[in-house]
Amino acid sequence: MRTWSKSVAGTAALMLALTGCAGSGGTDQAAAPPAGPRTLTVWLMNGSAPDKLTEALHKEFQETHKDVTVKFEVQQWNGIQDKLTTALAGNDAPDIVEIGNTQAPKFAAAKVLTDLTAEASEFNKDQWLTSLKDSGSWDGKQYAVPFYAANRLVLYRKDMFEQAGIAAPPTSRQEWLDAITKLRAKFGSDPDFQALYLPGQNWYTLLSFIYDEGGDIAKRDGTKFTASLDTPEAKAGLEFYKKLQEASGTKAPKDTDEQTPEQAGIYGQGKVAMMVALPWELATAAKGNPDLTAKSSAFPIPSRKAGATAPVFQGGSNLAIPFKSKNQDLAKDYLKLMTSAKYQSQFAGVGMIPGTSTDVAALEADPVNAAMAKASRNGRAVPATPGWATIEAGQNPLKDMLTAFLTGSKSIDAATADANAALNKAFAG
Repeated sequence: MRTWSKSVAGTAALMLALTGCAGSGGTDQAAAPPAGPRTLTVWLMNGSAPDKLTEALHKEFQETHKDVTVKFEVQQWNGIQDKLTTALAGNDAPDIVEIGNTQAPKFAAAKVLTDLTAEASEFNKDQWLTSLKDSGSWDGKQYAVPFYAANRLVLYRKDMFEQAGIAAPPTSRQEWLDAITKLRAKFGSDPDFQALYLPGQNWYTLLSFIYDEGGDIAKRDGTKFTASLDTPEAKAGLEFYKKLQEASGTKAPKDTDEQTPEQAGIYGQGKVAMMVALPWELATAAKGNPDLTAKSSAFPIPSRKAGATAPVFQGGSNLAIPFKSKNQDLAKDYLKLMTSAKYQSQFAGVGMIPGTSTDVAALEADPVNAAMAKASRNGRAVPATPGWATIEAGQNPLKDMLTAFLTGSKSIDAATADANAALNKAFAG
């Protein structure tokens, strides 16, 4: 299952083992590659690269690398951080691994990945997605290269917009609020109607508002992060989230996220005009209501500045070479092929944003994917710190902050101060 971002908790003991097994600190292995037949072990995650892409890639790689066999293994996201932790510390590490962008800093900081800084240009560096580039770097060095990404947009019912007299999708926050007013005026007599489904703990959406105000989760100084949710800009983003939720008339709980209950199922019931979602959530919603596909479209999350799109959190994956890979030369050749335009363009064809190519023309054919592509130009990442994976997998301070503020159990000053304290504790290790 894709959970953007893709992050599960690793144990402290295993991370200590990783640090102790990091060798000379992530530099290339000096030993000459062995002669004769070799096997390149590749770990990619379930649901990432399309079968057509991997089959063609591995065939081409083997044709150009005689006596090399690609051992391709699909991994599951559930439990992958612990599995990677163990594998990267052992003496039989895979040669290529896919790592969720919020997991990458944890492994980069532990120095169990090969430093790829010197070879970055060979992997189409000039076309890398900034958000994924940042997540794969640590202390000025690049330990992972972008693979693919996705970001949120606003799915909406074209038929409901038309009936409510909304001529075009909103291109500013104010137009968004105005559209909600018209939708509620038209359909509000139905007690089940929701102009916008927005659960209280959808922190991915909150980030767009914080970024749009000029704020951020944390400030960075080298490899050190300090939480900054108490800044005026971050508070302004939080205030808009509350304003939007109250205006929408949403019936979503204030103490759960978009997966509890699954928001695609709510949209699929046909009484919701909009939801902030990932593109493929429309297909999920349409499983029980096929007509929704034709009736729906999408627009980027609007900015407070008219005509602009808000910055978006960009989730996705990176590719890395374990420091203990015995086939460093082959792994780098594999990365060169995977990050080439020939294969990266195929991600756009299946509705994903290529990590090492700016060519998203294939996304333009579908209005929902086109909205994602437009917003992707302003993609951002969460703080590139080893502590972030633990934040998401555990008691997420951003979720707690949202619920406390939206329910009124805490003032905005108290809610943001508590979230800052929790984040700083996680950042510290």
